[in-house]
Amino acid sequence: MSDLLPEDELDAVEALIDAWAARELADNPVIDVVERAPATEGRRWFLRVRGEEKDVYTVWLTLRQRTLHYETYVMPAPEENHARFYEHLLRRNQGLTGMAFVIGLEDAVFLQGSLPAHAVTDDELDRILGSFYAYVEQCFRPALRIAFASRFGA
Repeated sequence: MSDLLPEDELDAVEALIDAWAARELADNPVIDVVERAPATEGRRWFLRVRGEEKDVYTVWLTLRQRTLHYETYVMPAPEENHARFYEHLLRRNQGLTGMAFVIGLEDAVFLQGSLPAHAVTDDELDRILGSFYAYVEQCFRPALRIAFASRFGA
């Protein structure tokens, strides 16, 4: 387990994420909105991403005392083909780097990961955002077709 970062180091990582997010909003056409949670909710950012397979999704970045946690909601729980659906996601997890598909609240599917807070850099933030984009684009439509097959006429 990584050590707790002192408050001044957390402040520096927070400033780094703020600056990175502002640049992404200005320069990256897939970033539609960047927002900060109220200070009472901790150090948390929301990046609205415009995709192709999944039109829009939000990436949440949460800076904790030891880690930067990141996640996005992918889709609701499957209506059908449960075993095939979860097998599909588990097999997809094998090829992912730095994040994994998980079951969250109400059995919804999320893509999430974490990184030691002291390892947060612009390059790591770029890798995280790029990975979210690639993995959601690759996995969303096939998972949707399995989980909601009857809606697609299958």
